[in-house]
Amino acid sequence: MIIKGSQVVIEVLKEQGVEVVFGIPGGSVIPLYDALYNSDLRHILATHEQMAAHMADGYARVTGKVGVCFATSGPGATNLVTGIANAYMDSVPIVAITGQVATSLIGKDSFQEVDIAGITMPVTKHNFIVKSPDKLADTLREAFFIAKDGRPGPVLVDIPKDIQTADINFVKRKDFYVETKKHQVLESDLVKAAELISSSKRPVIFAGGGVIWSEASKNLYDFAKKHMIPVATSLMGLGCFPEDDELSLGLIGMHGSRYANTAVYKSDLVIAVGSRFSDRVAGKAGGLAPNAKVIHIDIDPAEIGKNIDVDVPLVGDIKEVLSLLNAMIKEKDNREWINELISIKDKTSFKYKDDGKLKPQWIVERVQELGGDNLVVATEVGQNQMWTAQYYKFKEPRTFVTSGGLGTMGFGLPASIGAQVGRDDKRVVNIAGDGSIRMNIHALETMSVYNIPVITIILNNQTLGMVRQWQNLLYDKRFSQTDLNPNLNFSKVAEAFGVTGRRIYTKEEFTDAFSEALSNNNPYVLECIIDKDEMVLPFIPAGGTIEEMID
Repeated sequence: MIIKGSQVVIEVLKEQGVEVVFGIPGGSVIPLYDALYNSDLRHILATHEQMAAHMADGYARVTGKVGVCFATSGPGATNLVTGIANAYMDSVPIVAITGQVATSLIGKDSFQEVDIAGITMPVTKHNFIVKSPDKLADTLREAFFIAKDGRPGPVLVDIPKDIQTADINFVKRKDFYVETKKHQVLESDLVKAAELISSSKRPVIFAGGGVIWSEASKNLYDFAKKHMIPVATSLMGLGCFPEDDELSLGLIGMHGSRYANTAVYKSDLVIAVGSRFSDRVAGKAGGLAPNAKVIHIDIDPAEIGKNIDVDVPLVGDIKEVLSLLNAMIKEKDNREWINELISIKDKTSFKYKDDGKLKPQWIVERVQELGGDNLVVATEVGQNQMWTAQYYKFKEPRTFVTSGGLGTMGFGLPASIGAQVGRDDKRVVNIAGDGSIRMNIHALETMSVYNIPVITIILNNQTLGMVRQWQNLLYDKRFSQTDLNPNLNFSKVAEAFGVTGRRIYTKEEFTDAFSEALSNNNPYVLECIIDKDEMVLPFIPAGGTIEEMID
């Protein structure tokens, strides 16, 4: 059938199973939005393009589907860049569709022209400029394929305005496939790994976000339980292994528990599964597990040996590799090792002094007590993020939404919108800091307009808390430019946007307000006033080891 290019975009999105799009219209995407007008695609209007990208990101994380966002050319496209980079660092599949000036105007410094493909090249898996109408449909199909294939990530498609208005002979396709190089895990490497696992006395599994994206959580659970191997997780891996299981060590790294870090430090074998050994985990080269052999399972060969020396690389799909290993190794009894770790757990797990005051750690625990297993938890970046990672016990994959690799302040509020749109069977709670929430606080308008029932908890210590903590511990208490406006009342700001706001000073007030929010299917902002000197502990300074941990 002959249809306009803009309509081709809509038809391909529906063909790919897309149900919702996040974005903002503008001059070079007016044809696209005109085609959207009569479609059955749901569109969520953002108030800034960065927010649209974060919404698509949050949606993708909780659903496992590709998130989609629209933006116009020039500043609309450049505003997406932080959101695209965030998705790239955390391996999140999104397709960003941008408008571009007409092909005849490209390269002439036309109004709102920018080389967005060039700008985003370092932070996308791939990007495209559509220069021919007959390439439009297959280019979009390829974008979706690339975003999902192998290690997921963002793809950008830049579509000039004249391509959107061109007449195109569109033919539906469901069987689109791009030939890519598949990594077949080597039998010889599997044998080496099996031998190391069978002979180890103190093995530890280090699980990352790759477990979640490969849908391998059950495979990991079966593998760990069969061989009685404790499981530590990176920030992005939280939820891939139930934290209420006796084999769970929880979070390791800079703000991980002494319990988890000690287990890895004392291990004789680290089995890394879908983790890239970032500097927030690995610290000083060789300091994470100085006496351990390392098996690294990852679908991306570029991550093997990038940050830490590896004894046995297993490049392939995590589900497949774990299944093959599981079949090769007889059941092991590591009870002696497990008991040794359990014996130190109470003394070395996360702790805080409960003096009756409203504490951030208590708030996180109370959220879980009251919300049960019916929550998806998002965070901003900073102390709020680390308190959540430490004190909320995640039991299922795709229930934690946070910015890991890029550490993007302002991510949580829009990402929680995308998460709530994607998972209307659960309630989304966004745990924020007063520093991060400022970055995209206008997302409250979107929540209000669409009545998206996210509960936002602001841990307000009237400072840039994580920076202040570093200044306190490492910079002689020289608190340079970290104090924030003490007169800003976020609960009133929320009400101005049409969202119910509460300002909270006590435990009793929090329990009442959070219970009220849970019982109402509307957005809420709960602003909790906390002490600015409350720290995230333990803390391993950057580049340090567990021996330098500050408790």
